Amino acid sequence: MKTITKIIATSAAVVALFFTTNVKAQSTNLGIGLNVGAGTSTGYGLVLGGDIRYQFNVDKQLSIPITAGYNNFSIKDSYGGGSFGVIPVKVGAKYFFSDSGAGAYGLAELGAGFGTNKGAGTSFVYSPAIGYSWSNGLDLAAKYEGYSNNGSIGFAGIRLAYGFSL
Repeated sequence: MKTITKIIATSAAVVALFFTTNVKAQSTNLGIGLNVGAGTSTGYGLVLGGDIRYQFNVDKQLSIPITAGYNNFSIKDSYGGGSFGVIPVKVGAKYFFSDSGAGAYGLAELGAGFGTNKGAGTSFVYSPAIGYSWSNGLDLAAKYEGYSNNGSIGFAGIRLAYGFSL
């Protein structure tokens, strides 16, 4: 699994490098978001996190986001209690259904999740979402984020963010 994760992380870096060198005339955005959700696997409760998203706007409808953040999974008391953290690093595609560059959109991201607890390792991360972005910079999305590494965990939740043009 580690080889697959390294390949995905390397691919994400190559895509990011490609867009930083070839999309100079296009606009970029930076967004800061708060993630709140519920664990979808047995034993997991509340998930809280935050992220920063750098977004290359290919055109008014298509963007390439690169997202990094931190998510904290709480473990229910009946399963031993406590919590653990994951640092997800993802790249994806965001498609606006309107040609205005705002409004409803679909988003799909892939990447790697780095566990912060001792022995946690690295996971493959996938995250589909649907959302709405207002022209004033506010962004609200319903999302799922899954982590696979010798088993699977994830959470369903919302991301509330504020983005601005660079």
